[in-house]
Amino acid sequence: MQIQILPANAAAITQVVKDLRAGQPVAIPTETVYGLAADAMNPDAIRKIFSLKGRPNNHPVIVHIAPPGKIKSELSQVVWSQLLSHWARDVPVQALQLAQAFWPGPLTMILPKAKDVLNELTGGQETVGLRCPSHPVALKILEQFGGGLAAPSANRFGCVSPTCAAHVEEEFSPINIDSLFLPTLQVIDGGACEVGIESTIVDLSRIDTLGPVILRPGVITAKQISDLLGLSMGTHTSGELRHSGGLAAHYAPKTKLQILAEGEVLQTPRTTEKFIFITYLDEPEIIALSLLQTIDVFRIPKDALAVSKVLYAVLRDLDKQSYTQMIVQAFPLGQNWDGVRDRLERAATGSGV
Repeated sequence: MQIQILPANAAAITQVVKDLRAGQPVAIPTETVYGLAADAMNPDAIRKIFSLKGRPNNHPVIVHIAPPGKIKSELSQVVWSQLLSHWARDVPVQALQLAQAFWPGPLTMILPKAKDVLNELTGGQETVGLRCPSHPVALKILEQFGGGLAAPSANRFGCVSPTCAAHVEEEFSPINIDSLFLPTLQVIDGGACEVGIESTIVDLSRIDTLGPVILRPGVITAKQISDLLGLSMGTHTSGELRHSGGLAAHYAPKTKLQILAEGEVLQTPRTTEKFIFITYLDEPEIIALSLLQTIDVFRIPKDALAVSKVLYAVLRDLDKQSYTQMIVQAFPLGQNWDGVRDRLERAATGSGV
């Protein structure tokens, strides 16, 4: 399979929309990560993205939709309701409030699916994930396409998500796909992703009994959602509702990844080993850790949004540098860091394979 990276211009957008309408997957930028997109109403197209990713067919994907356009603020919830009703039934008013506040943006809502929504999207469940991305290129593609796009991250299943077009090329160029299936994967180059980790997922499908429930943390926090809705957040029981990014092992580099808990001591690497320590410590604090004379150090900012933006790019880059092990300093507590901690914990679980 060939990878063709296209500039984010009008001609390229027209080309990828043509491919999408023909049932072919394309890779598109969003503000979170690059997505492997396909027509959400075409079961064959959806199966192609599952095949390309090596994704289990019971693992649901998120449908990306265009915003309603320029409308009067007092009509926003009405128009969002009309758009969501194509994909979801019994849409609660809280979903409209969240759409008006956070869409376009890095928030996915889980809602009861409409009867015509394909099982290929939902993994056989009675719910569907919906999101309106904010990346200008994604919005132009969605508006020109005129429908929903299933768009999981554009990487092999369980691997580190891509945040630029070159990452997508790294993921899929080695794969030998029958040319009758997909001779060329078109990738729209929209630059580096602004957010850098996947969207927050909030379950609203059981809001009457559980309240809103965070299934996957992201840069939009539980507190922001709770404050907006005036509701307490419910509790998620692992495994009760399958969702994107819900497996224990995910986002994983090939290099073994360890999270160094507070108070835990760095181990001295053997002479045949090469470790790198990823930390937000200041230089004097790093120097104070005497073992670091035998360990490489990569510094990151002590800022949740800044780390989110570069996390996957850092993991991908270090994964290519022949380290025996990557050791990441545990991040501070607090909802701002929940998304980063979630991705690193799942990455550590699946790493080293």
